[in-house]
Amino acid sequence: MIVDCATYEDGRRVGGTLTLEQAGEVARDEGRFVWLGVVEPGAEEFEAIAERFGLHELAVEDAVKAHQRPKVELYDDTLFVVVKTADYVDSEEVIEVGEVMLFVHRSFIVTVRHGNGDLAPVRERIERRPEFLRQGPAMALYAVLDHCVDGYEEAARGVDVDIQQVELQVFSDDGENPTERIYKLEREVLDFGRAVLPLASAVDELARGHYEMVPEDLHEYFRDVHDHLRRVGGEITGFRDLLGSALHANLTQVSVRQNEDMRKISAWVAILAVPTMVAGIYGMNFEQMPELRWRFGYPTVLVLIAVACLLLHRRFRQAGWL
Repeated sequence: MIVDCATYEDGRRVGGTLTLEQAGEVARDEGRFVWLGVVEPGAEEFEAIAERFGLHELAVEDAVKAHQRPKVELYDDTLFVVVKTADYVDSEEVIEVGEVMLFVHRSFIVTVRHGNGDLAPVRERIERRPEFLRQGPAMALYAVLDHCVDGYEEAARGVDVDIQQVELQVFSDDGENPTERIYKLEREVLDFGRAVLPLASAVDELARGHYEMVPEDLHEYFRDVHDHLRRVGGEITGFRDLLGSALHANLTQVSVRQNEDMRKISAWVAILAVPTMVAGIYGMNFEQMPELRWRFGYPTVLVLIAVACLLLHRRFRQAGWL
């Protein structure tokens, strides 16, 4: 359950990995803070962590059950942040959404991860920047948010490539129908929007200094994250519009191709109606019929049928039906 637990002092990691009991004691020391990383904890397992760090029961319940909406809430002196992670799987054209909950206090930060979204690179990167870690848990919160938003941008690029492919597929001449692919992409973009768009207002509150535990020096960092979120949010809105237009254009193309097929069928039916009509007349077997006993009657009728069919074929080609 616990993937890493360390204490930081003056921007540097002190010692190795801590036990939960040691982390609870260190969190009470001035000038230090603890960073505890947890993956998909059970209710009983997380209860011990909540007791050690004095976490609010409502936030603990949300952290264990997951499937929460992105948000920022303040419980006493602890900030509870929910953020989604996004990883685009191009081979399946799906966005795998995970979830990260953060309990941020002046003396500790607890990250709870559900699903995808490894946070080890975040910790490694920020540990190489002591000047960042000196800012405390609020800077660790920024690093996690920045990492998640970078994932949104990568996922958005993957979706953009697939939408461009869909647009080419819609207007290609191979006659393939990408309706199912468009619908699936629309569903993925909709889920992507649910993960990204609500987070913008929450990060905006952090950037505007609504919470005292976020130092004023860090406001510009959260503003940068907010700007990236707004850009990704705009791209998601554009994706939904593009996919809606692509679906409409595809249905129009299908209708046009069906009309073209019907015109071709109708043209050939009209051409074949000529020999069918002539053969039907001569097949009535009346004794008194013109040219019935004429030596050149049979080839003449065949020639007339061929000429009539060729004239109709030429006319339909000029009209664009064939």
